[in-house]
Amino acid sequence: MTGQIETRLGELGVTLPDAPAPAANYVPYVIVGDMVYVSGQISNNGGDLIKGRLGDSMETAEGAAAAKSCAISLLAQCKAACGGDLDRLVKVVKLVGFVNSTADFTEQPQVINGASDFMVEALGDAGRHARSAVSAASLPLGVAVEIEAIFQIK
Repeated sequence: MTGQIETRLGELGVTLPDAPAPAANYVPYVIVGDMVYVSGQISNNGGDLIKGRLGDSMETAEGAAAAKSCAISLLAQCKAACGGDLDRLVKVVKLVGFVNSTADFTEQPQVINGASDFMVEALGDAGRHARSAVSAASLPLGVAVEIEAIFQIK
């Protein structure tokens, strides 16, 4: 049975993948009370990593698309945390985005907007969140973007 959120995602042409498994010694999410803390999700497209460095080999729009891919993985992890029922999601509380970028690149907020805009498009007001967007000299496996999230669930 598909819930309201997944129906909306389908209208946007998005099917959530299986929640990615952790790549090291950590868990994909931790639930504390009604909060879900999701570990950083790296940019990927159907399992292929989206690699690059903003201000060098990637343009801002490409980085925003990479950030959107992270948001999709974040929702997949939230769905797993909710036992498969994404309609338990109440609110996106906060996103923290890391952008693999050169020292003179200053459009990290526009890159992370790819995730923020998607959350609002998919979830409406429940997708509005607090946020940080920071530069990183490099990211794991050379990916362009990594984003972690905090969700409130019921």
